[in-house]
Amino acid sequence: MATHFDGGSRGASAPLSLEEPDAGATAEEASESPRVTLDDVLAEPAAAPLPARKAQPLGAAMRTARVASIAGRKASIHVRGAEGPVDAQIAPDVDPEVIADARARGDAVLVELCEGEPPLIVAALTTQRPHTLHLKANTVAIEAEQELLLRSGRGAVRIRQDGDIEVVGSRISAASRGLFRIVGRLLRLN
Repeated sequence: MATHFDGGSRGASAPLSLEEPDAGATAEEASESPRVTLDDVLAEPAAAPLPARKAQPLGAAMRTARVASIAGRKASIHVRGAEGPVDAQIAPDVDPEVIADARARGDAVLVELCEGEPPLIVAALTTQRPHTLHLKANTVAIEAEQELLLRSGRGAVRIRQDGDIEVVGSRISAASRGLFRIVGRLLRLN
C-alpha cells in the first residue's frame, strides 16, 4: 500500500493529507477522491490503556548483599530493598571462612534467590584493591619462570632462574634459636 504525500503543494491552512491513489485514475480524479487528513486520524479516540501488570515473582535471581553475622554455614545478610537482616545459607562449595573474610573487609557477597528457598550465598565479591593482602593456606607456592622479586621500600629479595639469590637492605639481621649454619664453597666477609 503506497501512501502519497504531496510535498507541500497544499495551502498553509489546509490539513496534512495522506491518500491512496487509484492505479487507473487520472490526476484530476485522484485529487477528487476522499482524503484522510491527520486531523481525522488524531480525532479518533485513543486505544484503551493497557492494564497495569502485577509484579511477577522471580523464578531465580542473583543479588548482592552485605553480611551482618555468620555462624557455621548460616549467615544473616542485608539485601537492598528488604527490611532488616535476612537469614541465608552458605553454598556447600563455598568456604565459610571466605564469607567471614568478606564480612571483615566489608565486601559484598553474591546471593542466589529462588522462590520457596532461603537465600544462598554463592560467592564473595572484591571491588577494591586491598590495603593488606592476607594469604592463609596449608601451603603457599609462588613460582616464577625467570625471576621472583619481593620488594618493600629500600629492601628486596631477588631470586633468579639460574639460582642466584640477592638480599638487599639498609640493615639485614639473621638470628637462630638453634644451630645457624652457613655452607658455601667460598665465604667472603667484607
